[in-house]
Amino acid sequence: MLAEAVGFALLAAISPTALLVMAVFLGSAEPRRNALMYTAGAVAMTVTAALAAFVILRAAALNLPSRHDPLYGLRLALGVLALAAAVVLSWRRRRRTPGAVAAAAAEAEAGRNLVSRLTAQPGPRTAFTAGLVLFAPSVTFLAAVQVIATASTGPLVTLTGLAIVIVVCLLLVWVPLLGYLAAPDATTEALRSGNRWLRDHGRPVTVWALVIGGVVLTVNGALGLTGVL
Repeated sequence: MLAEAVGFALLAAISPTALLVMAVFLGSAEPRRNALMYTAGAVAMTVTAALAAFVILRAAALNLPSRHDPLYGLRLALGVLALAAAVVLSWRRRRRTPGAVAAAAAEAEAGRNLVSRLTAQPGPRTAFTAGLVLFAPSVTFLAAVQVIATASTGPLVTLTGLAIVIVVCLLLVWVPLLGYLAAPDATTEALRSGNRWLRDHGRPVTVWALVIGGVVLTVNGALGLTGVL
């Protein structure tokens, strides 16, 4: 149970945009304060979403053997959503013409998209807001929480599993933050050097994370509904 939940949590943690934004805040005039507020926003959103999803799933009694079909139906639905999101992201990337790419670049440069607005003038308030926005629950995050919420385990194991999922999902904020507190210059340089690669490959990485999570959930849900599991 825990291994499966951590696997989905790792897929949920893959967010090149979240890491890029952390790099921006660590390179701002008040790096420590802004990075802490960004982390606080991410923690607030992740904990709230995890608890809300957990309560809803437990209220639906999906952890009971009698709720076998609804449980696997949920997993199948999450898998289809993940695969659909991957297709949309991949299609948008392939659809771009040179003119569209130039327009998108101009838009980002002008700061008209959400991430650009949040990082255009780094400050505690915008950093906290960015953490809330960028760590809104994803399909793979919900998949990780549902593994914990639908498992027939005791309270201690359940709470421990939920806490581990939250910590893993927040890898891209607390690891750079701790790195910066321990070695500011080295961490800032490492993030700066990785920015170009993330900008070029961020979307494909996200797409593959969705595909992997979607396939696992879809297969698991289909096998459960057909009585194999």
